[in-house]
Amino acid sequence: MASFMQYLRGDPRAPGERKLVVKLDLFILTFCCLMYFLNYLDRSNLNNAYVSGMKEELGFRGNQLNQINTVFTVGYTIGQVPCNLALYYVKPKIFFPTCMVVWAGLTMATAGAHHPRDIMAIRFFQAIFEASTFVGTHYILGSWYTGRELGKRSGIFTASGLAGTMIGGFIQTGIHSSMDGLSGLSGWRWLFIVDGIITLPVAVYGFFLFPDTPRTTKAPYFTADEKALAISRVPEIPERTPISWGFLKHCFSTWFWYFFVVLWMIAGETESFSSNALLSLYMKTHPTKKYTVSQLNNYPTGVPAVGIVSTLFWATLTDFWGGRRYLVGYWIGITGVVTSALILAYPESTSINFGMYYWAGSVYACQATFFAWANDVLRYEEDSLRAVVIASMNMGNNAINAWWSIVFYGANFAPYFTKGMYAMIATSIALAIWTALLVWMQRRTDRRREHEGVYASREEKDPVSVQDEPDENKHVNLKA
Repeated sequence: MASFMQYLRGDPRAPGERKLVVKLDLFILTFCCLMYFLNYLDRSNLNNAYVSGMKEELGFRGNQLNQINTVFTVGYTIGQVPCNLALYYVKPKIFFPTCMVVWAGLTMATAGAHHPRDIMAIRFFQAIFEASTFVGTHYILGSWYTGRELGKRSGIFTASGLAGTMIGGFIQTGIHSSMDGLSGLSGWRWLFIVDGIITLPVAVYGFFLFPDTPRTTKAPYFTADEKALAISRVPEIPERTPISWGFLKHCFSTWFWYFFVVLWMIAGETESFSSNALLSLYMKTHPTKKYTVSQLNNYPTGVPAVGIVSTLFWATLTDFWGGRRYLVGYWIGITGVVTSALILAYPESTSINFGMYYWAGSVYACQATFFAWANDVLRYEEDSLRAVVIASMNMGNNAINAWWSIVFYGANFAPYFTKGMYAMIATSIALAIWTALLVWMQRRTDRRREHEGVYASREEKDPVSVQDEPDENKHVNLKA
């Protein structure tokens, strides 16, 4: 217990390191969490609006909601790698806030939609500008934080997005009860207006206070010693131009790209219970029970609530256990098989359906841990490769999402989603197998790096972080 409390407090290994980490949390983590919270609030409120009157007012039919989500996914996929590479050419303190301003404007424009196709067009462009948030933040976190600090921060960041999903339902409930009909606008239209307005102050905060990366920061709140310390905390890796034929050949010749992209392609689909709002659609189309607008918005918030707890638990635990991020892959495998099988076995049981959808929310833990895992393994590779792998992970997953939700989780399959349950069982088993293969590849790479003296040079630079680590963990945690 004493060692765990020491881990939670942090263990600075150089003079001034604790003060530096506090500043990183204040100016980087806080901004990124607020950005992701608003990002998910904007996204999830489409589903909240759908069950709060938008479906009837705009005349949605069949699986048009899923088609809109697919168009969003296409735009999001297109924007992944370009947005991460853009961070090499545009300062993050300019790029992130500018994207926020654009997507805030598009969110408010949704309030003026008159047909589902209007929302479809808006969401496509909104997705391109939102694509920078998730993968860009993981790239930035990996640029500033050590492996011992990274999982916990990745967990907090991911939890902030889930909080946006959870709180969105309550916001819609409040707006529907207090603003529906105000100035002749429906409550769901006011929802998008309010979402866009509250995004703008955070963008302004980023323009003035975000510190870019350790080697490019000019933030006035860092002293010269703190800037030098920030640079010393991450490995010195030779860089090459990220947009070149040589770089592309190097990228696709490594195992990192293939294994981590496939990992997230599979893992991302295990989140389908939650990301496709299946509980909301189950309630909306229940053959015998009728739910009020407040219930339709509030009851599903339990899913991201479970996701927040699970994300923080696993992110913290895998940090404390020396970076064993792979454990989450096995947990998800068990969760996906059990929850889907029980829903298939008891489709008429409302209590079992609610319970399984809530439990399935724990699968959200893979976001923080798997991207922290990629940052851990790629810490000793060049930054451009790490940026591309992280962006490609999300790009690959969204390329699958573009059609997966329509094939297995279309709104016309509600309330039971039988095909989706079998798909969830298959992907959960596949994830457990792929996780084991990736662990094997990582251990091979660790042995090679030890033979080449990569870790030895690091030990000379940062002896405490290596020597304090149990020998059995050295093959797993690359920057503990």
